[in-house]
Amino acid sequence: MNNATYIKSLTAALLIFSCSLASNATPTTQGALEMNPQQVLSETLSACQQAIPLIASFMASSNMGKLNVALNQGLDAGLTINETKEILVQLYAYTGFPRSLNALNELMKVVEARKQRGINDPIGKEPVSPIPVGEELRRVGTANQTKISGAPVQGPVFEFAPVINQFLQTHLFGDIFARDNLDWQSRELATVGALAATPGVEAQLLSHMRASLRVGLTAGQLHQLVQLLREHGETEAAMRAENALKQALTK
Repeated sequence: MNNATYIKSLTAALLIFSCSLASNATPTTQGALEMNPQQVLSETLSACQQAIPLIASFMASSNMGKLNVALNQGLDAGLTINETKEILVQLYAYTGFPRSLNALNELMKVVEARKQRGINDPIGKEPVSPIPVGEELRRVGTANQTKISGAPVQGPVFEFAPVINQFLQTHLFGDIFARDNLDWQSRELATVGALAATPGVEAQLLSHMRASLRVGLTAGQLHQLVQLLREHGETEAAMRAENALKQALTK
């Protein structure tokens, strides 16, 4: 094995190892308030985490060329196929079905192209815990929504159209956030990345920047997210994310 090949193999191994460490850390699906108090918070994103907001941002802007690169980056870093699919499926709630379907189609192409090059990416796990139904689904979804939002969600728009909050509670925070094959930190990184790339949703971006802090992401990690967007040419998205983070940190 020549030096170039050795270095490339070592780099890939280190990326996968860093992702493995993140995936085996204390689960964040219980919310920041229920995290292990002994857990050491990191000021930097793992290799896997770095790929997530980029995937989300390029999906939201329908930049298929950059999305292709980001999907490969995530898989190289150790994201499983199912984790990557879960990111793209969840984001339909924020970017719409057309972008989600287009992105999933791009992921299919990426996985197939990697197979042709002899790369067999791990499939990853499916959700283990059963998703509740009926009133139990709404109860679980409401509890998840409250943890992530920091308080029961209410306001004029929900009084004007109560059904929208019912859909949020039962579907987004119930059906989707109850799926345990992707942790809440990853889900918030994806949501922030997608909303940052979407003009006109600054209020929702601020809400999810605050939620990111609640589920255990640190200010340092979120500053790194902003820098990643900027480094990858997403200047406007980086600016929106930076403004939201400043507001989130000043309460």
